[in-house]
Amino acid sequence: MDSTELNSKVELPAETLAILADISQEINASLNLDEVLATAAAQIKRLIDYEVFAVLLPEKNSDQLYFRFAIGHRPEVVEHWRIPMDEGIIGSAAATGQPIRVGDVTKDKRYLNALDGVRSELAVPLIHGGRVIGVLDIESSQLDYFTPDQQNVLVLVASRISTAVENARLYEHERNQAETLLLLNEVGREANSTLRVEEVLRRAAELTKRLIDYQIFSILLYEESEHVFRHRVTVKFGQRIQEKNAVPAHEGIVGAAATLRRAVVVPDVTLDPRYLMMNPETRSELAVPMLYQDRVIGVMDLESPQLNYFTPDHVQVLSILAAQFAVSLENARLYEQVARDEARMERDLTAARRIQGALLPRLPGPEYGLDIAARVVSSRELSGDLYDFLRYGPQELAIALGDVSGKGSAAALYGAVGIGTLRSLAPQKHRPAEMLRAINGFLGERMIEGRFMTLCFATWHRGRRKLRVANAGQEQPFLFHGGRCEKIRLAGFPLGIFEEATYDQRSFILDAGDVVVFHSDGIGDTQNPAGEFFGHDRVCKLIAEHHDFTPDGLADRILEELDRFSGGAHPADDRTLVVLKVN
Repeated sequence: MDSTELNSKVELPAETLAILADISQEINASLNLDEVLATAAAQIKRLIDYEVFAVLLPEKNSDQLYFRFAIGHRPEVVEHWRIPMDEGIIGSAAATGQPIRVGDVTKDKRYLNALDGVRSELAVPLIHGGRVIGVLDIESSQLDYFTPDQQNVLVLVASRISTAVENARLYEHERNQAETLLLLNEVGREANSTLRVEEVLRRAAELTKRLIDYQIFSILLYEESEHVFRHRVTVKFGQRIQEKNAVPAHEGIVGAAATLRRAVVVPDVTLDPRYLMMNPETRSELAVPMLYQDRVIGVMDLESPQLNYFTPDHVQVLSILAAQFAVSLENARLYEQVARDEARMERDLTAARRIQGALLPRLPGPEYGLDIAARVVSSRELSGDLYDFLRYGPQELAIALGDVSGKGSAAALYGAVGIGTLRSLAPQKHRPAEMLRAINGFLGERMIEGRFMTLCFATWHRGRRKLRVANAGQEQPFLFHGGRCEKIRLAGFPLGIFEEATYDQRSFILDAGDVVVFHSDGIGDTQNPAGEFFGHDRVCKLIAEHHDFTPDGLADRILEELDRFSGGAHPADDRTLVVLKVN
Protein backbone atom coordinates (compact mmCIF):
# COMPACT_ATOMS: atom_id res chain seq x y z
CA MET A 1 0.00 0.00 0.00
CA ASP A 2 1.54 3.33 -1.03
CA SER A 3 1.26 6.53 0.99
CA THR A 4 -1.49 7.98 -1.23
CA GLU A 5 -3.69 4.93 -0.74
CA LEU A 6 -2.87 4.90 2.96
CA ASN A 7 -3.82 8.55 3.29
CA SER A 8 -7.21 7.81 1.79
CA LYS A 9 -7.94 4.88 4.12
CA VAL A 10 -6.53 6.15 7.43
CA GLU A 11 -8.11 9.00 9.30
CA LEU A 12 -5.45 10.94 11.16
CA PRO A 13 -5.90 13.53 13.91
CA ALA A 14 -5.38 17.13 12.90
CA GLU A 15 -2.35 17.37 15.18
CA THR A 16 -0.74 14.37 13.45
CA LEU A 17 -1.43 15.83 10.03
CA ALA A 18 0.17 19.09 11.11
CA ILE A 19 3.28 17.27 12.32
CA LEU A 20 3.44 15.34 9.03
CA ALA A 21 3.32 18.64 7.18
CA ASP A 22 6.11 19.97 9.40
CA ILE A 23 8.17 16.86 8.70
CA SER A 24 7.80 17.25 4.95
CA GLN A 25 8.79 20.89 5.11
CA GLU A 26 11.75 20.50 7.47
CA ILE A 27 13.38 17.40 5.97
CA ASN A 28 13.22 18.91 2.49
CA ALA A 29 14.84 22.11 3.70
CA SER A 30 18.31 20.56 3.61
CA LEU A 31 20.44 18.46 1.26
CA ASN A 32 22.77 17.44 4.09
CA LEU A 33 21.98 13.78 4.81
CA ASP A 34 22.99 14.00 8.48
CA GLU A 35 20.73 17.01 8.96
CA VAL A 36 17.86 15.30 7.14
CA LEU A 37 18.07 12.19 9.31
CA ALA A 38 18.51 14.13 12.55
CA THR A 39 15.47 16.26 11.70
CA ALA A 40 13.45 13.15 10.82
CA ALA A 41 14.37 11.52 14.14
CA ALA A 42 13.30 14.59 16.10
CA GLN A 43 10.01 14.97 14.23
CA ILE A 44 9.11 11.27 14.51
CA LYS A 45 9.72 11.56 18.27
CA ARG A 46 6.81 14.02 18.35
CA LEU A 47 4.55 11.31 16.92
CA ILE A 48 5.93 8.12 18.48
CA ASP A 49 7.88 8.14 21.75
CA TYR A 50 10.51 5.56 20.76
CA GLU A 51 13.60 4.67 22.79
CA VAL A 52 15.86 3.48 19.98
CA PHE A 53 15.96 4.95 16.48
CA ALA A 54 18.00 4.04 13.40
CA VAL A 55 18.12 4.56 9.68
CA LEU A 56 20.06 1.92 7.77
CA LEU A 57 21.14 2.31 4.15
CA PRO A 58 22.49 -0.23 1.64
CA GLU A 59 26.26 -0.52 1.57
CA LYS A 60 27.69 0.17 -1.86
CA ASN A 61 28.32 -2.93 -3.98
CA SER A 62 27.00 -5.32 -1.34
CA ASP A 63 23.73 -6.81 -0.15
CA GLN A 64 24.12 -5.48 3.37
CA LEU A 65 22.74 -2.55 5.33
CA TYR A 66 24.84 -0.27 7.50
CA PHE A 67 23.82 2.21 10.22
CA ARG A 68 23.77 5.68 8.65
CA PHE A 69 22.12 7.36 11.66
CA ALA A 70 21.22 6.02 15.09
CA ILE A 71 19.97 7.06 18.52
CA GLY A 72 20.21 4.70 21.50
CA HIS A 73 22.38 2.02 19.85
CA ARG A 74 25.80 1.02 21.17
CA PRO A 75 28.69 2.66 19.25
CA GLU A 76 30.24 -0.68 18.32
CA VAL A 77 26.96 -1.78 16.73
CA VAL A 78 26.65 1.43 14.72
CA GLU A 79 30.28 1.31 13.57
CA HIS A 80 30.75 -2.38 12.84
CA TRP A 81 27.42 -4.15 12.33
CA ARG A 82 26.32 -5.01 8.81
CA ILE A 83 22.87 -6.54 8.34
CA PRO A 84 22.23 -8.73 5.27
CA MET A 85 19.15 -7.75 3.29
CA ASP A 86 17.26 -10.92 4.23
CA GLU A 87 18.31 -11.30 7.88
CA GLY A 88 16.81 -9.90 11.04
CA ILE A 89 13.66 -7.86 11.25
CA ILE A 90 15.38 -4.94 9.54
CA GLY A 91 16.78 -7.08 6.74
CA SER A 92 13.40 -8.75 6.22
CA ALA A 93 11.70 -5.37 5.88
CA ALA A 94 14.30 -4.40 3.28
CA ALA A 95 13.93 -7.69 1.39
CA THR A 96 10.11 -7.67 1.32
CA GLY A 97 9.57 -3.94 1.01
CA GLN A 98 6.88 -4.23 3.69
CA PRO A 99 6.73 -2.82 7.24
CA ILE A 100 7.25 -5.33 10.05
CA ARG A 101 5.87 -4.80 13.57
CA VAL A 102 6.93 -7.22 16.31
CA GLY A 103 5.27 -7.05 19.74
CA ASP A 104 7.76 -9.39 21.44
CA VAL A 105 11.15 -9.74 19.77
CA THR A 106 12.15 -12.60 22.07
CA LYS A 107 9.59 -14.76 20.27
CA ASP A 108 10.68 -13.80 16.77
CA LYS A 109 13.51 -15.91 15.36
CA ARG A 110 14.49 -13.15 12.97
CA TYR A 111 15.46 -10.75 15.76
CA LEU A 112 19.14 -9.79 15.95
CA ASN A 113 19.99 -8.78 19.50
CA ALA A 114 21.85 -5.51 19.07
CA LEU A 115 20.70 -4.05 22.39
CA ASP A 116 19.66 -5.81 25.58
CA GLY A 117 16.30 -4.81 26.95
CA VAL A 118 14.51 -4.33 23.63
CA ARG A 119 11.10 -6.01 23.56
CA SER A 120 9.22 -4.54 20.59
CA GLU A 121 10.30 -3.28 17.21
CA LEU A 122 8.85 -1.55 14.18
CA ALA A 123 10.82 -1.56 10.91
CA VAL A 124 9.54 0.35 7.86
CA PRO A 125 11.30 0.26 4.47
CA LEU A 126 12.21 3.53 2.79
CA ILE A 127 11.01 3.21 -0.79
CA HIS A 128 11.86 5.56 -3.63
CA GLY A 129 11.04 4.98 -7.26
CA GLY A 130 9.78 1.49 -6.51
CA ARG A 131 13.00 0.30 -4.86
CA VAL A 132 14.06 0.00 -1.25
CA ILE A 133 16.73 2.57 -0.43
CA GLY A 134 16.90 1.91 3.30
CA VAL A 135 15.02 0.99 6.46
CA LEU A 136 13.69 3.17 9.27
CA ASP A 137 13.71 1.22 12.53
CA ILE A 138 12.41 2.13 16.01
CA GLU A 139 12.48 0.00 19.15
CA SER A 140 11.08 0.02 22.67
CA SER A 141 11.72 -1.82 25.96
CA GLN A 142 7.94 -2.34 26.40
CA LEU A 143 6.05 -5.34 25.03
CA ASP A 144 3.52 -4.65 22.27
CA TYR A 145 4.49 -1.00 22.36
CA PHE A 146 3.86 -0.05 18.74
CA THR A 147 0.28 0.06 17.49
CA PRO A 148 -1.15 -0.45 13.99
CA ASP A 149 -1.97 3.26 13.87
CA GLN A 150 1.64 4.12 14.70
CA GLN A 151 2.75 1.74 11.96
CA ASN A 152 0.50 3.52 9.46
CA VAL A 153 1.83 6.88 10.56
CA LEU A 154 5.43 5.71 10.26
CA VAL A 155 4.75 4.39 6.75
CA LEU A 156 3.50 7.86 5.81
CA VAL A 157 6.54 9.48 7.39
CA ALA A 158 8.84 7.02 5.61
CA SER A 159 7.30 7.92 2.26
CA ARG A 160 8.26 11.55 2.87
CA ILE A 161 11.67 10.78 4.31
CA SER A 162 12.64 8.47 1.45
CA THR A 163 12.51 11.28 -1.12
CA ALA A 164 14.52 13.59 1.11
CA VAL A 165 17.04 10.83 1.87
CA GLU A 166 17.48 9.98 -1.80
CA ASN A 167 17.93 13.64 -2.75
CA ALA A 168 20.43 14.13 0.06
CA ARG A 169 22.29 10.94 -0.87
CA LEU A 170 22.52 12.00 -4.50
CA TYR A 171 23.73 15.43 -3.47
CA GLU A 172 26.23 13.95 -1.02
CA HIS A 173 27.50 11.50 -3.63
CA GLU A 174 27.90 14.21 -6.28
CA ARG A 175 29.58 16.51 -3.78
CA ASN A 176 31.99 13.79 -2.68
CA GLN A 177 32.69 12.89 -6.29
CA ALA A 178 33.34 16.52 -7.14
CA GLU A 179 35.63 16.95 -4.13
CA THR A 180 37.49 13.76 -5.00
CA LEU A 181 37.89 14.82 -8.64
CA LEU A 182 39.17 18.23 -7.60
CA LEU A 183 41.60 16.63 -5.22
CA LEU A 184 42.69 14.11 -7.85
CA ASN A 185 43.24 16.98 -10.25
CA GLU A 186 45.34 18.78 -7.65
CA VAL A 187 47.22 15.59 -6.84
CA GLY A 188 47.88 15.05 -10.56
CA ARG A 189 49.34 18.54 -10.88
CA GLU A 190 51.53 18.08 -7.82
CA ALA A 191 52.64 14.62 -8.90
CA ASN A 192 53.82 16.02 -12.20
CA SER A 193 55.48 19.10 -10.70
CA THR A 194 58.78 17.28 -10.27
CA LEU A 195 60.95 15.30 -12.62
CA ARG A 196 63.05 13.53 -9.98
CA VAL A 197 62.25 9.85 -9.44
CA GLU A 198 62.87 9.87 -5.67
CA GLU A 199 60.75 12.99 -5.29
CA VAL A 200 57.91 11.40 -7.29
CA LEU A 201 58.02 8.36 -5.01
CA ARG A 202 58.05 10.47 -1.84
CA ARG A 203 55.15 12.61 -3.04
CA ALA A 204 53.18 9.52 -4.04
CA ALA A 205 53.05 8.43 -0.40
CA GLU A 206 52.09 11.91 0.82
CA LEU A 207 49.48 12.63 -1.84
CA THR A 208 47.82 9.21 -1.61
CA LYS A 209 47.27 9.82 2.12
CA ARG A 210 45.20 12.87 1.24
CA LEU A 211 42.72 10.65 -0.62
CA ILE A 212 42.86 7.34 1.25
CA ASP A 213 43.40 7.05 5.00
CA TYR A 214 45.81 4.12 4.79
CA GLN A 215 47.78 2.49 7.60
CA ILE A 216 50.48 0.73 5.56
CA PHE A 217 51.54 1.97 2.12
CA SER A 218 54.17 0.69 -0.29
CA ILE A 219 55.34 1.33 -3.82
CA LEU A 220 57.21 -1.61 -5.28
CA LEU A 221 59.00 -1.14 -8.59
CA TYR A 222 59.66 -3.97 -10.98
CA GLU A 223 63.28 -4.99 -11.51
CA GLU A 224 63.33 -6.94 -14.74
CA SER A 225 66.88 -8.24 -14.27
CA GLU A 226 65.88 -10.08 -11.09
CA HIS A 227 62.17 -10.60 -11.89
CA VAL A 228 61.14 -9.14 -8.55
CA PHE A 229 59.21 -6.18 -7.18
CA ARG A 230 61.41 -4.27 -4.80
CA HIS A 231 60.17 -1.84 -2.13
CA ARG A 232 61.08 1.76 -2.98
CA VAL A 233 58.70 3.50 -0.55
CA THR A 234 57.13 2.02 2.59
CA VAL A 235 55.11 3.94 5.19
CA LYS A 236 53.80 2.13 8.29
CA PHE A 237 51.41 3.95 10.59
CA GLY A 238 52.80 7.34 9.58
CA GLN A 239 56.48 6.42 9.72
CA ARG A 240 58.60 5.91 6.62
CA ILE A 241 60.80 2.84 6.92
CA GLN A 242 63.41 1.14 4.77
CA GLU A 243 61.92 -2.15 3.63
CA LYS A 244 64.50 -4.57 2.23
CA ASN A 245 62.18 -7.40 1.22
CA ALA A 246 61.58 -8.14 -2.45
CA VAL A 247 58.50 -9.88 -3.83
CA PRO A 248 58.93 -12.39 -6.67
CA ALA A 249 57.19 -11.15 -9.79
CA HIS A 250 54.38 -13.72 -9.73
CA GLU A 251 53.86 -14.22 -6.00
CA GLY A 252 51.71 -12.62 -3.34
CA ILE A 253 48.90 -10.10 -3.78
CA VAL A 254 51.40 -7.73 -5.41
CA GLY A 255 52.37 -10.38 -7.97
CA ALA A 256 48.70 -11.17 -8.60
CA ALA A 257 47.91 -7.51 -9.36
CA ALA A 258 50.88 -7.32 -11.75
CA THR A 259 50.00 -10.59 -13.48
CA LEU A 260 46.30 -9.76 -13.84
CA ARG A 261 47.06 -6.12 -14.71
CA ARG A 262 44.19 -4.92 -12.53
CA ALA A 263 43.43 -4.04 -8.94
CA VAL A 264 43.25 -6.93 -6.47
CA VAL A 265 41.23 -6.47 -3.26
CA VAL A 266 41.53 -8.99 -0.44
CA PRO A 267 38.95 -8.42 2.36
CA ASP A 268 40.60 -11.04 4.62
CA VAL A 269 44.22 -11.95 3.86
CA THR A 270 44.03 -15.03 6.11
CA LEU A 271 41.60 -16.57 3.63
CA ASP A 272 43.69 -15.86 0.53
CA PRO A 273 46.38 -18.44 -0.28
CA ARG A 274 48.28 -15.88 -2.35
CA TYR A 275 49.03 -13.69 0.65
CA LEU A 276 52.66 -13.42 1.75
CA MET A 277 52.83 -12.29 5.38
CA MET A 278 55.21 -9.36 5.80
CA ASN A 279 53.20 -7.37 8.32
CA PRO A 280 51.56 -9.55 11.02
CA GLU A 281 48.97 -6.87 11.77
CA THR A 282 47.58 -6.85 8.20
CA ARG A 283 44.02 -8.10 7.75
CA SER A 284 43.01 -6.65 4.36
CA GLU A 285 44.99 -5.53 1.33
CA LEU A 286 44.58 -3.58 -1.91
CA ALA A 287 47.18 -3.77 -4.69
CA VAL A 288 47.01 -1.81 -7.98
CA PRO A 289 49.51 -2.21 -10.85
CA MET A 290 51.26 0.85 -12.24
CA LEU A 291 50.99 0.52 -16.01
CA TYR A 292 52.93 2.53 -18.54
CA GLN A 293 52.62 1.80 -22.26
CA ASP A 294 50.99 -1.54 -21.46
CA ARG A 295 53.94 -2.45 -19.23
CA VAL A 296 53.84 -3.03 -15.47
CA ILE A 297 56.48 -0.79 -13.93
CA GLY A 298 55.41 -1.23 -10.33
CA VAL A 299 52.61 -1.82 -7.86
CA MET A 300 50.96 0.48 -5.32
CA ASP A 301 49.99 -1.56 -2.26
CA LEU A 302 47.82 -0.63 0.73
CA GLU A 303 47.32 -2.76 3.85
CA SER A 304 44.99 -2.34 6.82
CA PRO A 305 44.63 -4.00 10.23
CA GLN A 306 40.85 -3.94 9.66
CA LEU A 307 38.95 -6.67 7.84
CA ASN A 308 37.19 -5.63 4.63
CA TYR A 309 38.63 -2.12 4.89
CA PHE A 310 39.02 -1.26 1.22
CA THR A 311 35.93 -0.14 -0.69
CA PRO A 312 35.19 0.15 -4.42
CA ASP A 313 35.82 3.89 -4.04
CA HIS A 314 39.31 3.11 -2.70
CA VAL A 315 39.91 0.88 -5.71
CA GLN A 316 38.80 3.59 -8.13
CA VAL A 317 40.88 6.32 -6.50
CA LEU A 318 44.03 4.21 -6.19
CA SER A 319 43.69 3.03 -9.80
CA ILE A 320 43.60 6.66 -10.98
CA LEU A 321 46.55 7.52 -8.76
CA ALA A 322 48.53 4.53 -10.01
CA ALA A 323 48.00 5.65 -13.61
CA GLN A 324 49.03 9.21 -12.78
CA PHE A 325 52.10 8.21 -10.82
CA ALA A 326 53.12 5.69 -13.46
CA VAL A 327 53.23 8.53 -15.99
CA SER A 328 54.96 10.84 -13.49
CA LEU A 329 57.51 8.18 -12.62
CA GLU A 330 58.26 7.38 -16.23
CA ASN A 331 58.43 11.07 -17.09
CA ALA A 332 60.87 11.57 -14.22
CA ARG A 333 62.93 8.61 -15.32
CA LEU A 334 62.94 9.91 -18.88
CA TYR A 335 63.88 13.41 -17.77
CA GLU A 336 66.75 12.16 -15.62
CA GLN A 337 68.00 10.12 -18.53
CA VAL A 338 67.79 13.12 -20.85
CA ALA A 339 69.55 15.30 -18.27
CA ARG A 340 72.40 12.80 -17.92
CA ASP A 341 72.74 12.52 -21.67
CA GLU A 342 72.63 16.23 -22.44
CA ALA A 343 76.41 16.72 -22.16
CA ARG A 344 77.12 13.98 -24.64
CA MET A 345 74.10 14.61 -26.86
CA GLU A 346 76.12 15.06 -30.05
CA ARG A 347 77.69 11.64 -29.67
CA ASP A 348 74.58 9.87 -28.51
CA LEU A 349 71.88 11.33 -30.78
CA THR A 350 72.26 8.56 -33.35
CA ALA A 351 71.83 5.95 -30.65
CA ALA A 352 68.83 7.86 -29.30
CA ARG A 353 67.22 7.75 -32.73
CA ARG A 354 67.58 3.97 -32.80
CA ILE A 355 66.01 3.76 -29.36
CA GLN A 356 63.09 5.95 -30.42
CA GLY A 357 62.50 3.75 -33.42
CA ALA A 358 62.54 0.65 -31.25
CA LEU A 359 59.93 2.20 -28.95
CA LEU A 360 57.45 2.80 -31.75
CA PRO A 361 54.32 0.77 -31.07
CA ARG A 362 53.90 -2.62 -32.65
CA LEU A 363 51.29 -2.83 -35.36
CA PRO A 364 48.07 -4.53 -34.27
CA GLY A 365 47.34 -7.94 -35.72
CA PRO A 366 44.57 -8.92 -38.16
CA GLU A 367 42.01 -9.41 -35.38
CA TYR A 368 40.67 -5.90 -35.93
CA GLY A 369 39.80 -6.52 -39.58
CA LEU A 370 42.41 -4.08 -40.83
CA ASP A 371 45.70 -4.23 -42.70
CA ILE A 372 47.94 -1.55 -41.20
CA ALA A 373 51.22 0.09 -42.17
CA ALA A 374 53.15 2.83 -40.39
CA ARG A 375 56.17 4.81 -41.53
CA VAL A 376 58.32 7.53 -39.91
CA VAL A 377 61.08 9.36 -41.79
CA SER A 378 62.79 11.73 -39.34
CA SER A 379 64.26 15.03 -40.39
CA ARG A 380 66.62 14.95 -37.40
CA GLU A 381 68.04 12.35 -35.08
CA LEU A 382 64.90 12.53 -32.92
CA SER A 383 61.43 12.76 -34.41
CA GLY A 384 58.76 15.15 -33.21
CA ASP A 385 56.02 13.11 -34.87
CA LEU A 386 54.24 10.34 -33.01
CA TYR A 387 51.68 7.65 -33.59
CA ASP A 388 50.13 4.98 -31.41
CA PHE A 389 47.59 2.18 -31.33
CA LEU A 390 45.40 1.60 -28.26
CA ARG A 391 43.52 -1.66 -27.87
CA TYR A 392 40.10 -0.67 -26.56
CA GLY A 393 38.72 -4.21 -26.75
CA PRO A 394 38.65 -7.37 -28.83
CA GLN A 395 36.94 -5.56 -31.71
CA GLU A 396 37.82 -1.91 -31.15
CA LEU A 397 41.12 -0.20 -31.88
CA ALA A 398 42.15 3.44 -31.37
CA ILE A 399 44.64 5.10 -33.72
CA ALA A 400 46.55 8.30 -33.00
CA LEU A 401 48.93 10.36 -35.12
CA GLY A 402 50.38 13.65 -33.96
CA ASP A 403 53.10 16.22 -34.30
CA VAL A 404 54.88 18.14 -31.54
CA SER A 405 55.97 21.74 -32.00
CA GLY A 406 59.70 22.25 -32.34
CA LYS A 407 62.48 19.84 -33.10
CA GLY A 408 65.09 17.70 -31.39
CA SER A 409 65.21 16.29 -27.89
CA ALA A 410 62.76 18.81 -26.40
CA ALA A 411 60.10 17.88 -28.95
CA ALA A 412 60.78 14.19 -28.38
CA LEU A 413 60.38 14.65 -24.62
CA TYR A 414 57.11 16.54 -25.07
CA GLY A 415 55.97 13.81 -27.44
CA ALA A 416 56.78 11.20 -24.80
CA VAL A 417 54.63 13.14 -22.35
CA GLY A 418 51.84 13.15 -24.94
CA ILE A 419 52.09 9.41 -25.52
CA GLY A 420 52.23 8.80 -21.77
CA THR A 421 49.11 10.91 -21.28
CA LEU A 422 47.35 9.11 -24.12
CA ARG A 423 48.10 5.70 -22.66
CA SER A 424 47.19 6.72 -19.13
CA LEU A 425 43.75 7.77 -20.46
CA ALA A 426 43.35 4.67 -22.66
CA PRO A 427 41.69 2.49 -19.97
CA GLN A 428 38.78 4.98 -19.93
CA LYS A 429 38.12 4.16 -23.63
CA HIS A 430 37.15 7.69 -24.58
CA ARG A 431 35.57 8.40 -27.93
CA PRO A 432 37.81 10.57 -30.18
CA ALA A 433 36.42 14.02 -29.31
CA GLU A 434 36.38 13.15 -25.59
CA MET A 435 39.96 11.87 -25.74
CA LEU A 436 41.19 15.09 -27.33
CA ARG A 437 39.43 17.16 -24.65
CA ALA A 438 40.98 15.02 -21.91
CA ILE A 439 44.53 15.28 -23.32
CA ASN A 440 44.10 19.01 -23.91
CA GLY A 441 43.07 19.47 -20.29
CA PHE A 442 46.12 17.54 -19.09
CA LEU A 443 48.57 19.48 -21.28
CA GLY A 444 46.81 22.79 -20.61
CA GLU A 445 47.41 22.41 -16.88
CA ARG A 446 51.10 21.84 -17.59
CA MET A 447 51.40 24.53 -20.23
CA ILE A 448 54.95 25.05 -21.47
CA GLU A 449 55.63 28.25 -23.34
CA GLY A 450 56.09 27.64 -27.05
CA ARG A 451 55.12 23.95 -26.78
CA PHE A 452 51.97 22.35 -28.13
CA MET A 453 50.91 19.25 -30.01
CA THR A 454 48.59 18.50 -32.90
CA LEU A 455 46.82 15.16 -32.87
CA CYS A 456 44.34 13.23 -34.99
CA PHE A 457 42.58 10.51 -33.01
CA ALA A 458 40.26 7.81 -34.35
CA THR A 459 38.56 4.61 -33.24
CA TRP A 460 37.64 1.65 -35.44
CA HIS A 461 35.06 -0.99 -34.46
CA ARG A 462 35.36 -4.15 -36.51
CA GLY A 463 31.86 -5.51 -35.82
CA ARG A 464 30.11 -2.26 -36.73
CA ARG A 465 32.71 -1.39 -39.40
CA LYS A 466 32.56 2.09 -37.94
CA LEU A 467 35.31 4.70 -37.97
CA ARG A 468 35.08 7.71 -35.65
CA VAL A 469 37.52 10.60 -36.12
CA ALA A 470 38.36 13.83 -34.28
CA ASN A 471 41.15 16.29 -35.01
CA ALA A 472 43.18 18.77 -32.95
CA GLY A 473 45.06 20.84 -35.51
CA GLN A 474 46.65 17.84 -37.25
CA GLU A 475 46.67 17.32 -41.03
CA GLN A 476 43.25 16.13 -42.19
CA PRO A 477 43.38 12.40 -42.98
CA PHE A 478 42.42 11.00 -46.38
CA LEU A 479 39.57 8.53 -46.92
CA PHE A 480 39.20 6.41 -50.06
CA HIS A 481 35.57 5.25 -50.10
CA GLY A 482 33.06 4.63 -52.85
CA GLY A 483 35.72 4.99 -55.54
CA ARG A 484 36.74 8.50 -54.43
CA CYS A 485 39.53 9.91 -52.29
CA GLU A 486 38.66 12.89 -50.11
CA LYS A 487 39.89 14.63 -47.00
CA ILE A 488 38.03 14.04 -43.76
CA ARG A 489 37.16 17.67 -43.13
CA LEU A 490 37.82 18.24 -39.44
CA ALA A 491 39.67 21.06 -37.69
CA GLY A 492 40.40 21.96 -34.09
CA PHE A 493 42.75 23.80 -31.74
CA PRO A 494 46.13 22.14 -31.14
CA LEU A 495 46.52 20.54 -27.72
CA GLY A 496 48.10 22.47 -24.86
CA ILE A 497 47.21 26.01 -26.01
CA PHE A 498 43.58 26.71 -25.12
CA GLU A 499 42.25 24.80 -22.11
CA GLU A 500 38.56 25.28 -22.96
CA ALA A 501 38.81 23.96 -26.51
CA THR A 502 36.16 21.51 -27.75
CA TYR A 503 36.41 19.16 -30.70
CA ASP A 504 34.07 17.87 -33.38
CA GLN A 505 33.76 14.23 -34.37
CA ARG A 506 32.67 12.47 -37.55
CA SER A 507 31.67 8.84 -38.13
CA PHE A 508 31.88 6.65 -41.22
CA ILE A 509 30.70 3.13 -42.09
CA LEU A 510 33.45 1.63 -44.21
CA ASP A 511 33.45 -1.14 -46.78
CA ALA A 512 36.02 -3.78 -47.62
CA GLY A 513 38.85 -2.21 -49.59
CA ASP A 514 38.35 1.28 -48.18
CA VAL A 515 41.58 3.06 -47.24
CA VAL A 516 42.32 5.65 -44.53
CA VAL A 517 45.64 7.54 -44.52
CA PHE A 518 46.77 9.56 -41.49
CA HIS A 519 49.77 11.77 -42.20
CA SER A 520 51.92 14.55 -40.75
CA ASP A 521 52.51 17.91 -42.38
CA GLY A 522 55.92 16.75 -43.58
CA ILE A 523 54.14 14.89 -46.39
CA GLY A 524 52.27 17.73 -48.10
CA ASP A 525 54.92 20.35 -47.21
CA THR A 526 57.74 18.56 -48.99
CA GLN A 527 59.25 20.95 -51.56
CA ASN A 528 61.04 20.40 -54.85
CA PRO A 529 64.20 22.37 -55.83
CA ALA A 530 61.98 25.06 -57.37
CA GLY A 531 60.22 25.65 -54.04
CA GLU A 532 56.93 24.05 -55.13
CA PHE A 533 55.03 22.08 -52.46
CA PHE A 534 54.05 18.46 -53.05
CA GLY A 535 50.59 19.32 -51.71
CA HIS A 536 47.57 17.31 -50.67
CA ASP A 537 46.12 16.88 -54.16
CA ARG A 538 49.10 14.78 -55.22
CA VAL A 539 48.73 12.63 -52.10
CA CYS A 540 45.03 12.12 -52.77
CA LYS A 541 45.71 11.20 -56.38
CA LEU A 542 48.33 8.62 -55.34
CA ILE A 543 45.87 7.03 -52.93
CA ALA A 544 43.12 6.86 -55.57
CA GLU A 545 45.47 5.39 -58.19
CA HIS A 546 47.01 2.80 -55.88
CA HIS A 547 44.17 2.02 -53.45
CA ASP A 548 44.44 -1.64 -54.46
CA PHE A 549 47.99 -1.79 -53.03
CA THR A 550 48.60 -3.24 -49.60
CA PRO A 551 49.03 -0.57 -46.87
CA ASP A 552 52.78 -1.27 -46.89
CA GLY A 553 52.91 -0.89 -50.64
CA LEU A 554 50.86 2.32 -50.60
CA ALA A 555 52.94 3.89 -47.80
CA ASP A 556 56.18 3.06 -49.59
CA ARG A 557 54.80 4.40 -52.87
CA ILE A 558 53.92 7.76 -51.29
CA LEU A 559 57.37 8.07 -49.69
CA GLU A 560 59.05 7.14 -53.00
CA GLU A 561 57.12 9.88 -54.81
CA LEU A 562 58.09 12.39 -52.13
CA ASP A 563 61.75 11.46 -52.45
CA ARG A 564 61.56 11.75 -56.24
CA PHE A 565 59.72 15.08 -56.04
CA SER A 566 62.28 16.60 -53.64
CA GLY A 567 65.22 15.38 -55.72
CA GLY A 568 66.40 13.14 -52.92
CA ALA A 569 66.94 16.06 -50.52
CA HIS A 570 66.98 15.35 -46.81
CA PRO A 571 63.49 15.96 -45.34
CA ALA A 572 63.00 19.42 -43.85
CA ASP A 573 60.32 18.02 -41.58
CA ASP A 574 59.39 14.59 -40.25
CA ARG A 575 57.30 12.48 -42.62
CA THR A 576 54.90 10.13 -40.85
CA LEU A 577 52.21 7.89 -42.33
CA VAL A 578 49.70 5.44 -40.88
CA VAL A 579 47.73 3.59 -43.55
CA LEU A 580 44.63 1.47 -42.79
CA LYS A 581 42.86 -0.80 -45.23
CA VAL A 582 39.57 -2.52 -44.39
CA ASN A 583 39.56 -6.27 -44.97
